[in-house]
Amino acid sequence: MSQSIRLFVYYRYFFKILFFSLTTLCILSSCVTQREVEYLQDKNKGNQSFSDPQTEEYRIKPADELYIQISSLDEASANIFTGSNLQQTYYMGSVQPYGASLISYTVDKEGYIHLPVIGSLLVKDKTLTQVGEMIRTALVNVLNQPLVNIKLVNRYVAVLGEVKNPGHYVFPKNKLTIFEAIGMAGDITDYGNRKEVIVVRNENGKNTSHSLNLTKSEILTSEFYYLHPNDMVYVKPMNKKYWGLRQFPFTVVLSILTTTVLYYNAFK
Repeated sequence: MSQSIRLFVYYRYFFKILFFSLTTLCILSSCVTQREVEYLQDKNKGNQSFSDPQTEEYRIKPADELYIQISSLDEASANIFTGSNLQQTYYMGSVQPYGASLISYTVDKEGYIHLPVIGSLLVKDKTLTQVGEMIRTALVNVLNQPLVNIKLVNRYVAVLGEVKNPGHYVFPKNKLTIFEAIGMAGDITDYGNRKEVIVVRNENGKNTSHSLNLTKSEILTSEFYYLHPNDMVYVKPMNKKYWGLRQFPFTVVLSILTTTVLYYNAFK
């Protein structure tokens, strides 16, 4: 056997082994096991109970929007604060996203809201209950038996990264869990890293980042189990996503095959 033929046979087997090795590596590296897509993994499969995280009641911050409903036996006077038509529109659910700004009071950068008759009230760092009592007390001498109901409006949470439908979602209730937020985004994809979910939160004017492991049941007792309005949730991708079949280097493999064919034709 001539030297050129030996060289051809060598390269032929070399490229064949290289091709199958690369293919096998990509297939194995792209495989996602069932355990990697499970939440709340525990060795103990029996019933367990976890204490609800002791989270403080939400405290108002600048730029928050407050819907304030004031009712009284003197209905005509109460309508000075919130018109009856606007109240009815709000409760009928016909207000579009961000439209609640038209019937709400925005907390200014100093932490004040400005109400008719009452004037300016400092509401920064106070709870909704405390603000409601402040307004009710201020109206005792103005309205007959005033009742005050306050709600935060235009609250949102952003869910980004390896979820099926990333986006900006309405914060629908006073307490929203991280699982509910991920559920609104269509759940984490198979390539999402459930062990590294980042929650970005603005606290006292500073943005802070916290990493959560959703495969551990301890998340149920975490202070970040319940999200705050305007939190951002980011699900990191697994490394397998970048080495999976979707990222398989087909152009490289085709180049190798082309080179092999050229060698074959040349030696032949």
